[in-house]
Amino acid sequence: MSSIYTVTLNPGIDRELTVPDILFDQVLRSSSAIVDIGGKGFNVSRMLRSLGTPSTALGFVGGKSGEFLAEGLESLDIEPDFVWVQGESRTNVSVLSKHSSQHIKINEPGPKITEEEQNTLLERIMNRCHPGDWWVIAGSLPPGIPNDYYAKLITVIQSNHGKAILDSSGQTLQQGCSACPYLVKPNQSELQELTGQPVETENQILIAALKVQEMGPEIVVVSLGKNGALLVTDEEQWMTNSPAIIERNPIGAGDSLTAGLVWSFSRGLSMDESLRWGAACGAATASQEGTAMGSLELAKELFFQTRAKRLTK
Repeated sequence: MSSIYTVTLNPGIDRELTVPDILFDQVLRSSSAIVDIGGKGFNVSRMLRSLGTPSTALGFVGGKSGEFLAEGLESLDIEPDFVWVQGESRTNVSVLSKHSSQHIKINEPGPKITEEEQNTLLERIMNRCHPGDWWVIAGSLPPGIPNDYYAKLITVIQSNHGKAILDSSGQTLQQGCSACPYLVKPNQSELQELTGQPVETENQILIAALKVQEMGPEIVVVSLGKNGALLVTDEEQWMTNSPAIIERNPIGAGDSLTAGLVWSFSRGLSMDESLRWGAACGAATASQEGTAMGSLELAKELFFQTRAKRLTK
């Protein structure tokens, strides 16, 4: 059976504060504080665990914050395989409004990663690569890492007949596309940034996604939040709705969508079924308080509320 790996180069501690309302130039008093492990790849691993599927989490961590991250993953029965660096892993702060869906998220830059540390992770990934394995590469780059690093990882993985899924933005996404990953997952704003095209209507989003696919990825999935998600390949184009939920915290929903996709693909499900599972997993997490992931039971319930519509070019 194939294995699933997640790669998070710039993980951190997520500190979430809830305030009555988000106001500026005032002292805000938090009614609750939640501290949790953070990082897009880690979120994918956490959602996979909720779906009953193991994964191994790789990345760079350092200092006391790194110890907290490693212990947090282990407590969730997720195997960590980290390269320990000299700096301290970052802390990211979210401020949520209790009475609205407004939120503020502030991310630290993270520790600077040396060339030696970069090569160590690359070698570790090379040693773990096996045909048929799935690799989710997600998140931003920490200081010190060049924009083509994700492309290098994708090349290593796919030259060993693994399948790489990339969730990033900007130059790292653009250069990652050129390495021909199995799948990339931009959101709507990332799609517009990558293509320079309007993405307001369904047809505009489809045209832009097809343009990204021409850059190298086999599959492009565009996450559209409350409007669902779009999937395009050379042969198929699908749009799915997002099931109706009471949204409590959208942070991590996109990562859960990615987890639902890789979970479905690893089981050999069709493109439209996989997209529906992705949308269901994203919605299940968005309906949770704090940084909790959705459950398999809830994702299954929401899956039956999704419909996939086939599109034409």
